[in-house]
Amino acid sequence: MSNLHPALVEKLRERAERFAELTEQLADPEIAGDSKRFPPLLRERGSLEASKMLFDRIEALDSRRAEAQELLDSGDEEMAELAREELAEAEEEETQLDEEIKLALIRDSEDDRTKVIFEMRAGTGGDEATLFVADLFRMYMRYFEARKFKVELLSESESEVGGYKEISFAVEGEGSWAALRFESGVHRVQRVPSTETKGRVHTSAATVAVLPEAEEADVEIHDNDLRIDTMRSSGPGGQSVNKTSSAVRITHLPTDTVVICQDEKSQHKNKAKAMRILRSRLFEAEQTRIHEERSAARKSLVGTGDRSGKVRTYNWPQNRVTDHRLEGTEHKNFNLEQIVAGRLENLISELEALERENRLKAL
Repeated sequence: MSNLHPALVEKLRERAERFAELTEQLADPEIAGDSKRFPPLLRERGSLEASKMLFDRIEALDSRRAEAQELLDSGDEEMAELAREELAEAEEEETQLDEEIKLALIRDSEDDRTKVIFEMRAGTGGDEATLFVADLFRMYMRYFEARKFKVELLSESESEVGGYKEISFAVEGEGSWAALRFESGVHRVQRVPSTETKGRVHTSAATVAVLPEAEEADVEIHDNDLRIDTMRSSGPGGQSVNKTSSAVRITHLPTDTVVICQDEKSQHKNKAKAMRILRSRLFEAEQTRIHEERSAARKSLVGTGDRSGKVRTYNWPQNRVTDHRLEGTEHKNFNLEQIVAGRLENLISELEALERENRLKAL
């Protein structure tokens, strides 16, 4: 008799049935030729493949167990010995299956996304906050370089002291979303600013938002829901960058979401970049709404993307970085020099482990 939890097996059965349904849909020439419907269905099917294979293994295991039980009940002692060996092997395999099933069920189809949009804004702290945004940007760039992620600048607004009031960029690479989603939230810095004459430690903050970059198929945007304004670009201190109206501001009227891009000299390129950011913001808002409807446990997960939550403190005097989501664990503090050098792997691994634990609890 199986010791696997019936509810987990039922979830696997549902996923296996959905996998079969998607396989049939994707074989339909009408869907295969639809550039909007095909990619998300293919991605969903890919995320369910492991669950389908595990369900097949459960059925095969149940069949082997039933055959062994028949032999055991046959009264033939020689065959009964073989049956007992088979049942022992089945039990051992089932123990391994149990762990694999849990890991498969906590996977989300979004985990496999390879494109993200990063948005960073200076918070409290004036000029020092803009310098901190620049420090964070350099930290991430070092990490991206080590991971061979491709980076594309989308928009930037520099401060007069050489920092960034805001900066947005796209990142592409295998495993980029799975790792970078943990960066969303408020990052604080505690250090003596270069402008501080009395050596006092100040606290400043920056807000980081990491969004999965949405494809056109992920979210539908109607032209009549948009207000598009053009204007002249401006740089630090308000000086004009160029004399043509190349800057673009797009307002999504139903949600009052506003995106401004002005870095390109081409109005067309600025509009295209602004639309990428807008599409990703709308997609992330919809995904958050769906998750919150489906699971009250969503708020307990690590990578929720809550931009109002304080996630990390970078303490310069103590050469320490503390990730506040890891409070209560052994590994909440990290070496500041290593972190700002872009060596984020250990920190991200700890957050991944915590996320996995929380998802397992929510099963």
